[in-house]
Amino acid sequence: MKVYNTLTKSLEEFTPIKKGEVKMYVCGPTVNDVPHLGHARVQIIFDAFRKYLKFLEYKVKFVSNVTDIEDKIINKADELKISIKELTEKNLKEHLDDYAALGVDRPDVQPRATEYVKEMIELVQALIDKGYTYSVEGDGIYYDVSKFKDYGKLSGINLCELRSSRELKDATKGQGKKDSKDFVLWKFSKVGEPSWKAKFGDGRPGWHIECSAMTHTILGNPFDIHAGGQDLIFPHHEDEIAQSEAGYGKKMCNYWMHNGMVNVDKVKMSKSLGNFKTIKDILKKYSGETIRYFILNNHYRKPMDFSEEKLDEAKTSLERLKRKVLELKDDEKSNEKSLGEFTKLMNEDFNTAGAINLLWKIVDSKDKGKVQTIKKIDEIFGFNLFEKEKIKIPKKVKDLLDKRKTARENKDFKLSDELRDEIKSLGFEVKDAQGEQEIRKF
Repeated sequence: MKVYNTLTKSLEEFTPIKKGEVKMYVCGPTVNDVPHLGHARVQIIFDAFRKYLKFLEYKVKFVSNVTDIEDKIINKADELKISIKELTEKNLKEHLDDYAALGVDRPDVQPRATEYVKEMIELVQALIDKGYTYSVEGDGIYYDVSKFKDYGKLSGINLCELRSSRELKDATKGQGKKDSKDFVLWKFSKVGEPSWKAKFGDGRPGWHIECSAMTHTILGNPFDIHAGGQDLIFPHHEDEIAQSEAGYGKKMCNYWMHNGMVNVDKVKMSKSLGNFKTIKDILKKYSGETIRYFILNNHYRKPMDFSEEKLDEAKTSLERLKRKVLELKDDEKSNEKSLGEFTKLMNEDFNTAGAINLLWKIVDSKDKGKVQTIKKIDEIFGFNLFEKEKIKIPKKVKDLLDKRKTARENKDFKLSDELRDEIKSLGFEVKDAQGEQEIRKF
């Protein structure tokens, strides 16, 4: 299996640290608000990737965190005049409920940042002891980027350009940072903010230190795969590498995987532009399976454009695929040739779009073993292709179905056809199969 490794900027053969086992970490949500389409993409992509690793018979330890202490959370709680705990608990439930509706399995371990502050303090202390930090009075402990010679190796960012573009912005903050690239490890306590005791000064962790401490504690360093959205490459993941490798003295992770961003009608999604799409809003009109189909029918590393038109196309396509699958006759064994073709596509940097195209070919082929093959593929994609849709049938349609059934029993096929047309005018299609009337909604 080959994956694109952001660290090396190349496709690489995936080789786990321990044969047959994969330790994987995906940056989870900051629960300052309800989940949106960007969350849906990262969750679905790496849920399917996790399921594919299991299909390849890897033993997977999948960790995804919850950030429940951070500037955005504190600001949002102040704005709503509620406690941080009340805000984070409410929003975490929203995230978990929406992810479940998308067919996303819960992580094997889902740590909350506030549960690992002790480990964060230990890492900050290690960085202080090794000379990677400096303190700004009344502000916090900062990481001195100039002390880490490999800073920028993940993002490939031009550090000179970064300094000039950020210098003015940082200067206006009144921070006593030595360099615009330096980042905060620990924020000294302020009135009304959560605080933990530390010998270098009571306060709370910076955002970047959280993932470093949690990954090291739960997975150990190095681990196999670190994943997340492309927006996290810099500075979040770059800073994670700097503090982890300096503090723990080991490589943090072997493979870095990042999915592309989501645009809405070809414009970047943002609240300020009013094109912000929550998962809950989308689920009002589309099923979780439709959203999965829409997302997985695009290559994970490419930017993806969201529009209702494209979701409508995905819905129609998935419904058609389901109808075709449900008409197939069951068979006992999967088709190894088809599964081999599926594996070959997926092994080329997780090519789900190509694999979905293959799925259609399998359905339409004359090969044996189609049903069992499709079932194995669907365990990864989560389209629930063999699940019959529960249709709410209006009383008027039910009455017409009863009349049509009587007409057919009396061999009055003219009336039967007229009733079929009337049912069709109400948005339902009737199909006769083995003496029964099967109905579906258009």
